[in-house]
Amino acid sequence: MGSHSHTPPLPAPATSAGQEGLAALLARPDRAVIALDFDGTLADIVPDPEQARAHPGAVEALAALAPKVASIAVITGRPAGVAVRYGGFAGVAGLDHLVVLGHYGAERWDAVSGTVRAPAPHPGVAAVRAELPGVLDRFDSWRGTWIEEKGQALAVHTRRAADPQAAFEALRGPLGALAARHGLIVEPGRLVLELRPSGMDKGVALTQYVRETGAESVLYAGDDLGDLAAYAAVEKLRTEGPDGTPGLLVCSGTEVPELAERADLALPGPGAVVAFLSALAQRL
Repeated sequence: MGSHSHTPPLPAPATSAGQEGLAALLARPDRAVIALDFDGTLADIVPDPEQARAHPGAVEALAALAPKVASIAVITGRPAGVAVRYGGFAGVAGLDHLVVLGHYGAERWDAVSGTVRAPAPHPGVAAVRAELPGVLDRFDSWRGTWIEEKGQALAVHTRRAADPQAAFEALRGPLGALAARHGLIVEPGRLVLELRPSGMDKGVALTQYVRETGAESVLYAGDDLGDLAAYAAVEKLRTEGPDGTPGLLVCSGTEVPELAERADLALPGPGAVVAFLSALAQRL
């Protein structure tokens, strides 16, 4: 990849904090962690999540970038093994520095070992799994909704319902009550409601990983409400200690204004994120 004269320019962050984050990353890439959400960031959002795959060029961009930075972490609500499979991350030359933190950090896959470490599932997940179909059956608007099995969690998608937003709103209360009865929480996303144990979030996962690696700068890219916790973690890391840890917040797409408004750098979607990562690799 080398430094060619025709290296594409890097888009400039819109905030001073983001500019500092990018400058720190460029100055000491070997001390930087690049953390990325999967769906909507590295992979295009598709009607059926089982058809999600890393955007063309994503693996090549990551393989070019990974040897130059401290680590690349893919932080996802999906099971780690599923993200590895859909991402095509296993056995790729150059990706030794990649980890996948699945289930919001409860599971971990390391490229070096190729194995997943996971805790025992929360007992509430099995109870919710048994009751969920009955709860959905009580709603007229449930038609077209479907349950995604995530092992450590369950997700109800309304994207295929006749009125996806109405189904999403109608189910929030009942699913919240069901989750609460079994010690779980509901995490809303883009036309998806995920029932999972609390205490697992991308902010906790990212903060622990930055501390573990001793990173001196961090980039986080995401696209949905579940990424707000990681944004908050980066904002907190910037202020901690004598100098803080510089960070760059990237938003993929504009579907979630709460995220886009807090981002230092807004990119139109996964294609642009991959182009950015590729340009970054060429600059380093």
